[in-house]
Amino acid sequence: MMKQMIELAKLNDNHKLLANLAGTWSYKVKFWMNPDPKAPPSESSGTSVTKATMGGRYFVTDVTGMMKMPGADGKMKDVPFKGMSLDAYDNAKQKFTSSWIDNMGTGIMASEGTYDPATKTFTYNAEMEVIPGMKQKVQEMIKIVDKDHHTFEYYEDRGGQEAKTMEINYTRKK
Repeated sequence: MMKQMIELAKLNDNHKLLANLAGTWSYKVKFWMNPDPKAPPSESSGTSVTKATMGGRYFVTDVTGMMKMPGADGKMKDVPFKGMSLDAYDNAKQKFTSSWIDNMGTGIMASEGTYDPATKTFTYNAEMEVIPGMKQKVQEMIKIVDKDHHTFEYYEDRGGQEAKTMEINYTRKK
């Protein structure tokens, strides 16, 4: 058993894939919060910093920016945004894993995913419960464009219909 545990603790090509996302990135995000698909998205920007930890087994990302959110008066205003993820490749499960927290809630979103080398895309699936008793399936897709650019798309299950509710474009800071 110890020998197997030692083998499972070794880094592999999947950890190298995640390492490609390490660095400092500027991002531009679009949110589609309005259920009307023709409504314009809310847009904001910020900075994302991803660092390897535990010898490259895990990657911690800190996100800082501003989000346009409706205030108490219903008018849109800029609100400080902070988020953090912990990403890894779990050799035992043979899946990518991710957890996400931010200052817009108190829950932890845990997701598992795969990587498609043909499309250079990570696909993660999760289930969230933002409001008690209201579980929602989500899918996240991270597409590697090149070493200095990647995109993130977020889809929510809205009553059996998948809706894209967020898109983020990342550019590596030089």
